[in-house]
Amino acid sequence: MRRLAALLVLALVGGCTTATPDPVVVTVLAGSELADLEPVLADLRRDTGVELKLDYRGTVRASEELAAGTGHDLAWLATNRYLRLRGADVPLSTSTMLSPLVLGVKAGRADGLRGGSWADVAARAAAGELRFAMADPRVAGSGLAALIGVATAAAGTGAALRPGDVACDKLQGFLTGRVVGADGAAEVAEEYVRRQDEVDAVVGYESTVLSLNASGRLREPLDVVYPRDGIVLSDYPLMLLEPGKRAVYDRVVDWLRTPSAQKSIMERTLRRPVDASLDRVAQLREPVGTALYFPATQDVVDSLLAAYDRAGQPATVVFVLDHSTSMEGPRIAGLREVFATLGLGGGFDRFRVGETVVLVRFAGTVLEERSVTVRGEADLAELSRALGSAGLAGHTAIFSALDHAYRLAGGGTVVLMTDGENNAGMSADELLAAWPAPPRTYAIRFGEADPAELARVALAGGGRVVDATSGSLPEAVREIRGCR
Repeated sequence: MRRLAALLVLALVGGCTTATPDPVVVTVLAGSELADLEPVLADLRRDTGVELKLDYRGTVRASEELAAGTGHDLAWLATNRYLRLRGADVPLSTSTMLSPLVLGVKAGRADGLRGGSWADVAARAAAGELRFAMADPRVAGSGLAALIGVATAAAGTGAALRPGDVACDKLQGFLTGRVVGADGAAEVAEEYVRRQDEVDAVVGYESTVLSLNASGRLREPLDVVYPRDGIVLSDYPLMLLEPGKRAVYDRVVDWLRTPSAQKSIMERTLRRPVDASLDRVAQLREPVGTALYFPATQDVVDSLLAAYDRAGQPATVVFVLDHSTSMEGPRIAGLREVFATLGLGGGFDRFRVGETVVLVRFAGTVLEERSVTVRGEADLAELSRALGSAGLAGHTAIFSALDHAYRLAGGGTVVLMTDGENNAGMSADELLAAWPAPPRTYAIRFGEADPAELARVALAGGGRVVDATSGSLPEAVREIRGCR
Protein backbone atom coordinates (compact mmCIF):
# COMPACT_ATOMS: atom_id res chain seq x y z
CA MET A 1 0.00 0.00 0.00
CA ARG A 2 2.80 2.36 0.94
CA ARG A 3 4.55 1.51 -2.36
CA LEU A 4 1.38 2.41 -4.32
CA ALA A 5 1.10 5.73 -2.46
CA ALA A 6 4.70 6.53 -3.24
CA LEU A 7 4.16 5.83 -6.92
CA LEU A 8 1.11 8.09 -6.93
CA VAL A 9 3.13 10.92 -5.36
CA LEU A 10 5.89 10.52 -7.94
CA ALA A 11 3.34 10.57 -10.74
CA LEU A 12 1.73 13.75 -9.39
CA VAL A 13 5.10 15.47 -8.97
CA GLY A 14 6.11 14.48 -12.48
CA GLY A 15 2.83 15.79 -13.86
CA CYS A 16 3.41 19.20 -12.24
CA THR A 17 6.97 19.61 -13.58
CA THR A 18 7.26 21.84 -16.69
CA ALA A 19 9.00 19.95 -19.45
CA THR A 20 12.20 21.55 -20.74
CA PRO A 21 11.81 22.27 -24.46
CA ASP A 22 13.85 20.14 -26.77
CA PRO A 23 17.27 21.73 -27.32
CA VAL A 24 17.84 23.21 -30.75
CA VAL A 25 20.71 25.10 -32.38
CA VAL A 26 20.06 27.86 -34.93
CA THR A 27 22.58 29.87 -36.91
CA VAL A 28 22.36 33.65 -36.84
CA LEU A 29 24.05 36.25 -39.05
CA ALA A 30 24.65 38.98 -36.44
CA GLY A 31 26.03 42.48 -36.11
CA SER A 32 29.54 42.44 -34.68
CA GLU A 33 28.57 44.53 -31.67
CA LEU A 34 26.17 41.83 -30.45
CA ALA A 35 29.05 39.83 -28.97
CA ASP A 36 28.16 41.58 -25.69
CA LEU A 37 24.90 39.58 -25.58
CA GLU A 38 26.60 36.28 -24.70
CA PRO A 39 25.42 36.26 -21.02
CA VAL A 40 21.85 37.02 -22.17
CA LEU A 41 21.98 34.24 -24.74
CA ALA A 42 23.13 31.80 -22.06
CA ASP A 43 19.93 32.62 -20.15
CA LEU A 44 17.92 32.17 -23.35
CA ARG A 45 19.40 28.72 -23.85
CA ARG A 46 18.64 27.76 -20.23
CA ASP A 47 15.03 28.93 -20.37
CA THR A 48 14.03 27.93 -23.91
CA GLY A 49 16.48 25.26 -25.02
CA VAL A 50 17.44 27.39 -28.04
CA GLU A 51 21.13 28.00 -28.67
CA LEU A 52 21.91 30.87 -31.01
CA LYS A 53 25.23 30.46 -32.81
CA LEU A 54 26.14 33.98 -33.89
CA ASP A 55 28.22 34.60 -37.01
CA TYR A 56 29.45 38.19 -36.75
CA ARG A 57 29.57 40.80 -39.53
CA GLY A 58 29.16 44.54 -39.87
CA THR A 59 25.49 45.35 -40.53
CA VAL A 60 26.08 46.87 -43.98
CA ARG A 61 28.26 43.97 -45.15
CA ALA A 62 25.79 41.47 -43.67
CA SER A 63 22.91 43.14 -45.52
CA GLU A 64 24.76 42.66 -48.81
CA GLU A 65 25.11 38.96 -48.00
CA LEU A 66 21.44 38.66 -47.12
CA ALA A 67 20.41 40.28 -50.39
CA ALA A 68 22.49 37.72 -52.28
CA GLY A 69 21.23 34.80 -50.17
CA THR A 70 22.78 33.12 -47.13
CA GLY A 71 22.48 29.78 -45.39
CA HIS A 72 21.74 31.18 -41.93
CA ASP A 73 18.48 30.45 -40.11
CA LEU A 74 18.08 33.94 -38.65
CA ALA A 75 19.67 37.39 -38.93
CA TRP A 76 20.12 39.89 -36.11
CA LEU A 77 21.44 43.24 -37.29
CA ALA A 78 21.27 46.84 -36.14
CA THR A 79 18.56 47.47 -38.75
CA ASN A 80 16.91 45.84 -41.75
CA ARG A 81 16.74 49.12 -43.67
CA TYR A 82 19.96 48.52 -45.63
CA LEU A 83 18.49 45.23 -46.83
CA ARG A 84 15.31 47.05 -47.90
CA LEU A 85 17.37 49.59 -49.87
CA ARG A 86 18.88 46.79 -51.91
CA GLY A 87 15.43 45.82 -53.14
CA ALA A 88 15.42 42.49 -51.32
CA ASP A 89 12.31 41.09 -49.68
CA VAL A 90 12.55 41.90 -46.00
CA PRO A 91 11.81 38.77 -43.95
CA LEU A 92 9.63 38.59 -40.85
CA SER A 93 11.31 40.99 -38.40
CA THR A 94 10.78 41.82 -34.74
CA SER A 95 12.50 44.74 -32.96
CA THR A 96 14.36 43.59 -29.86
CA MET A 97 16.20 46.64 -28.44
CA LEU A 98 17.09 50.23 -29.34
CA SER A 99 20.25 52.32 -29.57
CA PRO A 100 20.68 55.75 -31.19
CA LEU A 101 23.79 56.87 -33.05
CA VAL A 102 25.58 59.44 -30.88
CA LEU A 103 28.88 61.19 -30.38
CA GLY A 104 30.94 60.32 -27.30
CA VAL A 105 33.29 63.25 -26.57
CA LYS A 106 35.96 63.56 -23.91
CA ALA A 107 34.56 65.76 -21.17
CA GLY A 108 37.40 68.24 -21.61
CA ARG A 109 36.59 68.67 -25.32
CA ALA A 110 32.80 68.75 -25.10
CA ASP A 111 32.32 72.51 -24.56
CA GLY A 112 30.09 73.85 -27.32
CA LEU A 113 28.93 70.37 -28.30
CA ARG A 114 26.67 69.54 -25.34
CA GLY A 115 23.20 70.21 -26.68
CA GLY A 116 24.79 70.92 -30.05
CA SER A 117 24.09 69.75 -33.57
CA TRP A 118 25.72 67.75 -36.34
CA ALA A 119 26.53 71.16 -37.87
CA ASP A 120 28.53 72.03 -34.73
CA VAL A 121 30.35 68.70 -34.91
CA ALA A 122 31.15 69.22 -38.61
CA ALA A 123 32.42 72.76 -38.00
CA ARG A 124 34.73 71.64 -35.18
CA ALA A 125 36.04 68.75 -37.27
CA ALA A 126 36.58 70.96 -40.34
CA ALA A 127 38.69 73.34 -38.26
CA GLY A 128 40.86 70.50 -36.97
CA GLU A 129 39.48 70.88 -33.45
CA LEU A 130 37.75 67.50 -33.17
CA ARG A 131 39.36 64.16 -34.03
CA PHE A 132 37.22 61.07 -33.72
CA ALA A 133 37.01 57.33 -34.28
CA MET A 134 34.27 55.97 -36.54
CA ALA A 135 33.55 52.57 -38.08
CA ASP A 136 33.85 52.04 -41.83
CA PRO A 137 30.43 52.89 -43.37
CA ARG A 138 31.00 50.38 -46.18
CA VAL A 139 30.97 47.64 -43.55
CA ALA A 140 29.31 48.82 -40.33
CA GLY A 141 25.85 50.18 -39.67
CA SER A 142 27.15 52.70 -37.14
CA GLY A 143 29.49 54.28 -39.71
CA LEU A 144 26.82 54.53 -42.40
CA ALA A 145 24.27 55.82 -39.86
CA ALA A 146 26.72 58.63 -39.07
CA LEU A 147 26.93 59.66 -42.74
CA ILE A 148 23.14 59.52 -43.07
CA GLY A 149 22.67 61.59 -39.92
CA VAL A 150 25.14 64.29 -40.97
CA ALA A 151 23.88 64.46 -44.58
CA THR A 152 20.22 64.59 -43.51
CA ALA A 153 20.94 67.39 -41.07
CA ALA A 154 22.94 69.25 -43.74
CA ALA A 155 20.08 68.97 -46.25
CA GLY A 156 17.81 70.68 -43.72
CA THR A 157 14.60 69.45 -45.37
CA GLY A 158 13.25 67.48 -42.41
CA ALA A 159 12.56 64.61 -44.82
CA ALA A 160 14.31 61.49 -46.05
CA LEU A 161 17.35 62.18 -48.19
CA ARG A 162 16.74 62.28 -51.93
CA PRO A 163 19.40 62.10 -54.67
CA GLY A 164 19.25 65.87 -55.15
CA ASP A 165 20.05 66.42 -51.47
CA VAL A 166 23.41 64.71 -51.82
CA ALA A 167 24.36 66.02 -55.27
CA CYS A 168 26.80 68.33 -53.49
CA ASP A 169 29.15 66.83 -50.94
CA LYS A 170 28.42 68.30 -47.51
CA LEU A 171 30.30 65.59 -45.61
CA GLN A 172 33.92 66.56 -46.13
CA GLY A 173 34.15 68.95 -43.18
CA PHE A 174 32.79 66.27 -40.86
CA LEU A 175 35.01 63.55 -42.34
CA THR A 176 38.10 65.69 -41.85
CA GLY A 177 37.84 64.72 -38.18
CA ARG A 178 37.84 60.95 -38.73
CA VAL A 179 41.38 59.89 -37.85
CA VAL A 180 40.71 56.40 -36.41
CA GLY A 181 38.65 53.70 -38.10
CA ALA A 182 37.81 50.02 -37.94
CA ASP A 183 35.44 47.60 -39.64
CA GLY A 184 32.70 47.35 -37.03
CA ALA A 185 31.16 49.09 -34.01
CA ALA A 186 32.82 46.74 -31.55
CA GLU A 187 36.18 46.99 -33.31
CA VAL A 188 36.11 50.78 -33.39
CA ALA A 189 35.50 50.83 -29.63
CA GLU A 190 38.60 48.69 -29.11
CA GLU A 191 40.59 50.94 -31.43
CA TYR A 192 39.43 53.99 -29.50
CA VAL A 193 40.65 52.48 -26.23
CA ARG A 194 44.01 51.67 -27.79
CA ARG A 195 44.48 55.16 -29.26
CA GLN A 196 42.50 57.27 -26.81
CA ASP A 197 45.36 59.71 -26.25
CA GLU A 198 45.32 60.62 -29.97
CA VAL A 199 41.60 61.30 -30.41
CA ASP A 200 38.86 63.37 -28.80
CA ALA A 201 35.71 61.39 -29.50
CA VAL A 202 34.05 58.29 -30.91
CA VAL A 203 31.04 58.23 -33.25
CA GLY A 204 28.98 55.14 -32.49
CA TYR A 205 25.94 53.65 -30.87
CA GLU A 206 24.89 54.98 -27.48
CA SER A 207 25.45 51.49 -26.07
CA THR A 208 29.05 51.53 -27.34
CA VAL A 209 29.83 54.87 -25.70
CA LEU A 210 28.16 54.00 -22.40
CA SER A 211 29.87 50.61 -22.30
CA LEU A 212 33.24 52.30 -22.83
CA ASN A 213 32.52 54.59 -19.88
CA ALA A 214 31.59 51.60 -17.74
CA SER A 215 34.61 49.53 -18.79
CA GLY A 216 37.17 51.18 -16.54
CA ARG A 217 39.53 51.36 -19.52
CA LEU A 218 39.23 55.09 -20.30
CA ARG A 219 41.57 57.69 -18.85
CA GLU A 220 38.92 60.36 -19.47
CA PRO A 221 35.17 59.67 -19.54
CA LEU A 222 33.06 60.44 -22.57
CA ASP A 223 30.12 62.84 -22.57
CA VAL A 224 27.25 61.54 -24.69
CA VAL A 225 26.08 64.10 -27.29
CA TYR A 226 22.65 63.58 -28.87
CA PRO A 227 22.74 66.01 -31.85
CA ARG A 228 19.67 68.19 -31.69
CA ASP A 229 19.22 68.16 -35.47
CA GLY A 230 18.42 64.47 -35.32
CA ILE A 231 19.71 60.95 -34.75
CA VAL A 232 19.49 57.60 -36.55
CA LEU A 233 17.88 55.00 -34.29
CA SER A 234 18.70 51.28 -34.59
CA ASP A 235 16.06 48.78 -33.45
CA TYR A 236 17.98 45.47 -33.79
CA PRO A 237 15.31 43.37 -35.51
CA LEU A 238 15.55 39.59 -35.31
CA MET A 239 14.78 38.33 -38.82
CA LEU A 240 13.51 34.91 -39.86
CA LEU A 241 15.43 33.65 -42.90
CA GLU A 242 14.57 29.95 -42.86
CA PRO A 243 10.75 29.51 -42.80
CA GLY A 244 11.12 26.03 -41.32
CA LYS A 245 12.48 27.62 -38.15
CA ARG A 246 9.34 29.72 -37.51
CA ALA A 247 8.42 27.90 -34.26
CA VAL A 248 11.93 28.37 -32.89
CA TYR A 249 11.96 32.01 -34.02
CA ASP A 250 8.70 32.65 -32.16
CA ARG A 251 10.11 30.99 -29.05
CA VAL A 252 13.20 33.25 -29.14
CA VAL A 253 11.28 36.47 -29.88
CA ASP A 254 8.72 35.80 -27.14
CA TRP A 255 11.53 35.32 -24.63
CA LEU A 256 13.57 38.36 -25.77
CA ARG A 257 10.60 40.66 -25.37
CA THR A 258 9.67 39.55 -21.84
CA PRO A 259 10.22 42.25 -19.20
CA SER A 260 12.91 40.17 -17.49
CA ALA A 261 14.87 39.65 -20.72
CA GLN A 262 14.50 43.31 -21.73
CA LYS A 263 15.78 44.33 -18.29
CA SER A 264 18.72 41.95 -18.63
CA ILE A 265 19.61 43.30 -22.10
CA MET A 266 19.40 46.86 -20.82
CA GLU A 267 21.56 46.26 -17.74
CA ARG A 268 24.18 44.13 -19.48
CA THR A 269 24.53 45.94 -22.83
CA LEU A 270 23.13 49.43 -22.15
CA ARG A 271 20.69 49.23 -25.05
CA ARG A 272 17.23 50.64 -24.56
CA PRO A 273 14.21 48.34 -24.14
CA VAL A 274 11.57 48.29 -26.85
CA ASP A 275 8.94 48.52 -24.13
CA ALA A 276 8.84 52.23 -23.29
CA SER A 277 7.02 51.53 -20.01
CA LEU A 278 9.97 49.59 -18.57
CA ASP A 279 11.99 51.58 -16.04
CA ARG A 280 15.36 52.51 -17.51
CA VAL A 281 18.74 52.47 -15.84
CA ALA A 282 20.12 55.92 -15.04
CA GLN A 283 22.41 56.10 -18.09
CA LEU A 284 19.46 55.62 -20.47
CA ARG A 285 17.06 58.23 -19.14
CA GLU A 286 18.27 60.98 -21.48
CA PRO A 287 15.76 61.62 -24.31
CA VAL A 288 17.23 60.67 -27.68
CA GLY A 289 15.62 63.61 -29.49
CA THR A 290 14.34 63.58 -33.04
CA ALA A 291 14.76 60.43 -35.10
CA LEU A 292 15.79 61.15 -38.69
CA TYR A 293 14.14 59.58 -41.69
CA PHE A 294 16.09 56.93 -43.54
CA PRO A 295 16.99 57.39 -47.24
CA ALA A 296 14.53 55.87 -49.66
CA THR A 297 16.96 54.76 -52.37
CA GLN A 298 20.29 52.99 -52.66
CA ASP A 299 21.51 55.80 -54.94
CA VAL A 300 21.59 58.14 -51.96
CA VAL A 301 23.66 55.70 -49.92
CA ASP A 302 26.02 55.19 -52.86
CA SER A 303 26.55 58.97 -53.05
CA LEU A 304 27.35 59.11 -49.34
CA LEU A 305 29.85 56.27 -49.65
CA ALA A 306 31.48 57.99 -52.63
CA ALA A 307 31.89 61.10 -50.47
CA TYR A 308 33.43 58.95 -47.76
CA ASP A 309 35.91 57.51 -50.26
CA ARG A 310 36.98 61.06 -51.20
CA ALA A 311 37.74 62.00 -47.61
CA GLY A 312 41.32 63.07 -47.13
CA GLN A 313 41.94 63.70 -50.82
CA PRO A 314 43.46 67.09 -51.64
CA ALA A 315 40.75 69.52 -52.70
CA THR A 316 41.07 72.87 -54.42
CA VAL A 317 38.40 75.51 -54.95
CA VAL A 318 39.12 78.70 -56.88
CA PHE A 319 36.86 81.67 -56.13
CA VAL A 320 36.74 84.24 -58.94
CA LEU A 321 35.45 87.40 -57.30
CA ASP A 322 34.16 90.50 -59.08
CA HIS A 323 35.69 93.65 -57.59
CA SER A 324 34.49 96.13 -60.21
CA THR A 325 33.08 99.46 -59.04
CA SER A 326 29.50 98.24 -59.54
CA MET A 327 30.05 95.99 -56.51
CA GLU A 328 30.35 98.97 -54.18
CA GLY A 329 27.98 98.98 -51.20
CA PRO A 330 25.77 96.04 -50.18
CA ARG A 331 27.18 93.72 -52.84
CA ILE A 332 30.81 93.84 -51.71
CA ALA A 333 29.57 93.72 -48.11
CA GLY A 334 27.71 90.51 -48.93
CA LEU A 335 30.85 89.04 -50.52
CA ARG A 336 32.86 89.83 -47.40
CA GLU A 337 30.16 88.27 -45.23
CA VAL A 338 30.40 85.06 -47.24
CA PHE A 339 34.12 84.72 -46.61
CA ALA A 340 33.83 85.61 -42.96
CA THR A 341 31.29 82.78 -42.61
CA LEU A 342 33.23 80.24 -44.66
CA GLY A 343 36.37 81.06 -42.71
CA LEU A 344 35.28 81.17 -39.10
CA GLY A 345 31.55 80.47 -39.16
CA GLY A 346 29.86 77.23 -38.22
CA GLY A 347 27.93 74.67 -40.16
CA PHE A 348 28.64 72.19 -42.92
CA ASP A 349 30.01 74.65 -45.49
CA ARG A 350 33.02 76.28 -43.85
CA PHE A 351 36.51 75.82 -45.22
CA ARG A 352 38.20 72.71 -43.83
CA VAL A 353 41.67 71.55 -42.88
CA GLY A 354 43.50 70.22 -45.94
CA GLU A 355 41.50 72.29 -48.43
CA THR A 356 43.31 74.73 -50.73
CA VAL A 357 41.37 77.93 -51.35
CA VAL A 358 42.47 80.25 -54.16
CA LEU A 359 41.06 83.77 -54.39
CA VAL A 360 41.19 85.58 -57.74
CA ARG A 361 39.97 89.19 -57.53
CA PHE A 362 39.24 90.88 -60.81
CA ALA A 363 37.80 93.99 -62.44
CA GLY A 364 39.05 95.00 -65.93
CA THR A 365 41.96 92.63 -65.27
CA VAL A 366 43.06 90.27 -62.52
CA LEU A 367 43.77 92.42 -59.47
CA GLU A 368 45.06 89.81 -57.05
CA GLU A 369 45.65 86.08 -56.69
CA ARG A 370 46.00 84.52 -53.25
CA SER A 371 46.24 80.84 -52.30
CA VAL A 372 45.77 79.44 -48.80
CA THR A 373 45.99 75.78 -47.81
CA VAL A 374 44.07 75.41 -44.57
CA ARG A 375 46.12 73.84 -41.80
CA GLY A 376 44.49 75.41 -38.78
CA GLU A 377 42.73 78.33 -37.18
CA ALA A 378 45.23 80.93 -38.40
CA ASP A 379 44.57 80.04 -42.04
CA LEU A 380 40.81 80.10 -41.48
CA ALA A 381 41.13 83.54 -39.89
CA GLU A 382 43.18 84.75 -42.87
CA LEU A 383 40.48 83.61 -45.28
CA SER A 384 37.71 85.15 -43.18
CA ARG A 385 39.30 88.60 -43.47
CA ALA A 386 40.82 88.18 -46.94
CA LEU A 387 38.45 90.63 -48.59
CA GLY A 388 38.12 93.06 -45.72
CA SER A 389 40.16 95.86 -47.27
CA ALA A 390 40.25 94.83 -50.91
CA GLY A 391 39.71 97.76 -53.29
CA LEU A 392 37.49 98.08 -56.38
CA ALA A 393 38.40 99.06 -59.95
CA GLY A 394 36.78 99.86 -63.28
CA HIS A 395 35.47 97.47 -65.99
CA THR A 396 34.55 93.77 -65.77
CA ALA A 397 36.67 91.10 -67.48
CA ILE A 398 34.71 88.00 -66.42
CA PHE A 399 36.03 85.53 -68.97
CA SER A 400 39.66 86.63 -68.79
CA ALA A 401 39.44 86.12 -65.03
CA LEU A 402 38.01 82.63 -65.58
CA ASP A 403 40.82 81.86 -68.02
CA HIS A 404 43.27 82.78 -65.27
CA ALA A 405 41.39 80.68 -62.72
CA TYR A 406 41.29 77.61 -64.97
CA ARG A 407 45.09 77.61 -65.07
CA LEU A 408 45.09 77.34 -61.27
CA ALA A 409 42.27 74.88 -60.71
CA GLY A 410 43.90 71.57 -61.58
CA GLY A 411 41.22 69.00 -60.77
CA GLY A 412 39.40 71.41 -58.49
CA THR A 413 36.24 73.51 -58.76
CA VAL A 414 35.84 77.11 -59.87
CA VAL A 415 33.22 79.42 -58.35
CA LEU A 416 32.56 82.72 -60.11
CA MET A 417 30.71 85.51 -58.30
CA THR A 418 29.79 88.55 -60.40
CA ASP A 419 27.17 91.28 -60.68
CA GLY A 420 28.03 92.72 -64.09
CA GLU A 421 28.22 92.09 -67.82
CA ASN A 422 31.55 91.33 -69.46
CA ASN A 423 33.00 94.53 -70.97
CA ALA A 424 36.74 93.84 -71.12
CA GLY A 425 39.15 91.09 -72.07
CA MET A 426 38.10 87.73 -73.56
CA SER A 427 34.59 86.92 -74.73
CA ALA A 428 32.71 83.79 -73.69
CA ASP A 429 33.31 82.34 -77.19
CA GLU A 430 37.06 82.93 -76.88
CA LEU A 431 37.14 81.33 -73.43
CA LEU A 432 35.29 78.21 -74.60
CA ALA A 433 37.50 77.95 -77.67
CA ALA A 434 40.53 77.93 -75.38
CA TRP A 435 38.85 75.65 -72.83
CA PRO A 436 36.36 73.33 -74.62
CA ALA A 437 36.28 71.10 -71.50
CA PRO A 438 36.85 73.56 -68.65
CA PRO A 439 37.06 72.68 -64.96
CA ARG A 440 33.75 72.31 -63.11
CA THR A 441 32.42 75.87 -62.89
CA TYR A 442 29.62 77.35 -60.81
CA ALA A 443 28.52 80.92 -61.43
CA ILE A 444 26.69 82.91 -58.79
CA ARG A 445 24.88 85.74 -60.49
CA PHE A 446 23.55 88.89 -58.89
CA GLY A 447 22.86 92.33 -60.28
CA GLU A 448 23.05 92.77 -64.08
CA ALA A 449 25.21 89.76 -64.97
CA ASP A 450 24.10 88.05 -68.21
CA PRO A 451 22.56 84.69 -67.22
CA ALA A 452 22.77 83.20 -70.72
CA GLU A 453 26.50 83.74 -71.15
CA LEU A 454 27.25 82.55 -67.62
CA ALA A 455 25.15 79.43 -68.22
CA ARG A 456 27.05 78.57 -71.41
CA VAL A 457 30.36 78.57 -69.56
CA ALA A 458 29.09 76.85 -66.43
CA LEU A 459 27.33 74.07 -68.34
CA ALA A 460 30.44 73.42 -70.48
CA GLY A 461 32.19 72.29 -67.31
CA GLY A 462 29.24 70.42 -65.85
CA GLY A 463 28.30 73.15 -63.38
CA ARG A 464 25.38 75.54 -63.24
CA VAL A 465 24.31 79.11 -62.52
CA VAL A 466 22.82 80.07 -59.16
CA ASP A 467 20.75 83.26 -59.24
CA ALA A 468 21.22 85.37 -56.12
CA THR A 469 19.65 88.49 -57.64
CA SER A 470 16.65 88.47 -55.34
CA GLY A 471 18.01 86.25 -52.59
CA SER A 472 20.83 85.90 -50.13
CA LEU A 473 24.39 85.67 -51.41
CA PRO A 474 25.51 83.47 -48.47
CA GLU A 475 22.60 81.11 -49.20
CA ALA A 476 23.64 80.92 -52.84
CA VAL A 477 27.20 79.99 -51.86
CA ARG A 478 25.92 77.34 -49.44
CA GLU A 479 23.82 75.88 -52.27
CA ILE A 480 26.86 75.02 -54.36
CA ARG A 481 29.45 74.46 -51.61
CA GLY A 482 30.83 70.95 -52.01
CA CYS A 483 29.48 70.51 -55.55
CA ARG A 484 31.77 68.66 -57.93
